[in-house]
Amino acid sequence: MNLKRLLLCLLTGYSFAVTPVSAYQELQPPHEYDQVSKELVEMLEGIHYNRPQIDDTISTKAFDYYIDAMDPTKSFFLQSDIDALEKYRYEFDDALRNGDTQVAYTIYNLYLKRFEDRVKSLQADLPDMVKSFDYTIDESLNADPDNQHWATSQAELDDYWRKRLKNRALILKMNGEDEDKIVSVLERRYKNQLKQVDQTNAVDVFQIFANAVTAALDPHTSYFAPRASETFNINMSLSLEGIGAVLQMDDDYTKVVRLVPGGPAATQSELAPNDRIIAVGQEDGPMIDVVGMRLDDVVDMIRGERDTTVRLEITPSKGDTQTSKVIDIVRKKVKLEDQSAKKEIVEVERGGETYKVGVISLPTFYSDFAAIQAGEKDYKSSTRDTKKLIEELQKEDISALILDLRNNGGGSLQEANALAGLFIPSGPTVQIRDQSGRVTPLGDSDPSITYSGPMAVLVNRMSASASEIVAGALQDYGRALILGDQTFGKGTVQVLQELDKGQLKITQAKFYRVSGESTQHKGVMPDIAFPSLIDKESVGESALDNPLPWDKIHETRYPVYWNMPAYLPILTPRHEARMAKDPNFIALNDQIDHFKQQVEKYKTISLNENTRIHQREENEQRDLDRENTRLKALGLEPVASVDDIEASEEDTYAKEASEILLDFIATNQMAQKQAEKQTAQN
Repeated sequence: MNLKRLLLCLLTGYSFAVTPVSAYQELQPPHEYDQVSKELVEMLEGIHYNRPQIDDTISTKAFDYYIDAMDPTKSFFLQSDIDALEKYRYEFDDALRNGDTQVAYTIYNLYLKRFEDRVKSLQADLPDMVKSFDYTIDESLNADPDNQHWATSQAELDDYWRKRLKNRALILKMNGEDEDKIVSVLERRYKNQLKQVDQTNAVDVFQIFANAVTAALDPHTSYFAPRASETFNINMSLSLEGIGAVLQMDDDYTKVVRLVPGGPAATQSELAPNDRIIAVGQEDGPMIDVVGMRLDDVVDMIRGERDTTVRLEITPSKGDTQTSKVIDIVRKKVKLEDQSAKKEIVEVERGGETYKVGVISLPTFYSDFAAIQAGEKDYKSSTRDTKKLIEELQKEDISALILDLRNNGGGSLQEANALAGLFIPSGPTVQIRDQSGRVTPLGDSDPSITYSGPMAVLVNRMSASASEIVAGALQDYGRALILGDQTFGKGTVQVLQELDKGQLKITQAKFYRVSGESTQHKGVMPDIAFPSLIDKESVGESALDNPLPWDKIHETRYPVYWNMPAYLPILTPRHEARMAKDPNFIALNDQIDHFKQQVEKYKTISLNENTRIHQREENEQRDLDRENTRLKALGLEPVASVDDIEASEEDTYAKEASEILLDFIATNQMAQKQAEKQTAQN
């Protein structure tokens, strides 16, 4: 559910403990937040894009999100509990409006009771349970949350817990831990989780309740209590040292959402979106289990002084997802220059000639506002840097240009407009519609064009927001071929509003292309698609709950330079023919097929050790065979094990994009000759 994807989810999904715990203390609403509650209703109804009425329709969604935030894995509540709580389904709207949020605390306190009862019933049995596990039995654990139901009896819930614990113990066993170490690790893990739940306070509960309501409106509107607000502001300013990764809670786990371009994690390339962090260590210190920890506490552990090392134990998103590994990342501050535009040249051999295609990689839309305010003339910005690089590439006699916006999550809207203006004369690049229905076009006012030749824009599922504005504008103008994958689909605008306590990030407007089509939900569709390892079912606006819908407004006036769709019947078959013979694309497509099979296969996890070992060996062998087939086709030496596999230095996507651009140039030249011949005949 959506609430699990918000910046902070302050509750764990399940816990064991190995030390006595005191009886839980019921939490009560903090009356100093009564006014904040009323302010939230006023702002949500007054300035949210949809101008919603916080009513029973919102309340019923919020009720489901709230329950899901507390018990996302259905590990504590029984079906009878959910049935008993149904009477509160239509009270969330009134509670928020009236500044009386007792209903949220009544539900939460029942969760606490179930949590404590569960811990007390299992804490003394944990060592014996682990030691009694029989890993030769053929049984399995459901790992698909969409198919998980509330247990109808205590015995059914007990068995579910037994299987979950057995799975965690088996993962540790397969990673080489002996029985005593497994017990020790699990005891420490569940003790930490219990501690985190015990530290949840009344303000935390208010934030979860408020975000259950905001989640019912859209996935990007959220409330930050004072501590969360401070963390949010730190993340936005990038003022602390870290690894350059955006994290979120997903059930009990800290999950990587995306990597900050130019940051340590992105540069090192061992951490990837959707990886789960299960333990964190400092330098040579012990690994601390973070499963079930509050996200802000995990972030605090990952942050640290520059040039120090943080160790992360992760379960990679690609693979069997049941085997962990430890990676080391040296903390750095993500600097503006690390995210700056960069250039390279791809050389393509055709007909005995070598053609040069310039590539400009732009990881974000940036501008050094501090330098601008200080009056510095030579300040850095994505547009100025890109313009300079284009001029340098033109001196090297490039035949075409690629603007690489893969993994570009957005940034300055002003920069996006200005950068699009490097390739078109003055004109609109995006339209913004506010909650009143007023549409404001924005664009480039500079009539000059820095580059007028053939070009393509490379995008993928992680290209979002400002990237989608640029890609959409250049596609609508017929100025560039869009190559790659469907973009993220974030076409909404958020603003921060100060409250009596904390902040509200609220959706206030939507982006529309000059053609009138929204970038929301659907994103920008490529003219020619490339295979991608990013799963669109789990990444993108459409993967979130309650995204605002795609729609369309009136188009604005703009010229069309090339009728790109007319070229696709020629370009696409040639592209597909090359991919069918390219060892890199063949290997990539096999990897994608394997990943899809695994996603379906591991919705049910075997608890038989031999089966799991066989699955792991089978996956490793397939990875090894795939890589050696690729290397052989390229005339390279094979590798002996999966540990020897290294990332290819050649950018397969940029190479193929260059080939497509040369096809476009040749096709366009042929069309011009035919037109000239026809004119001469007439």
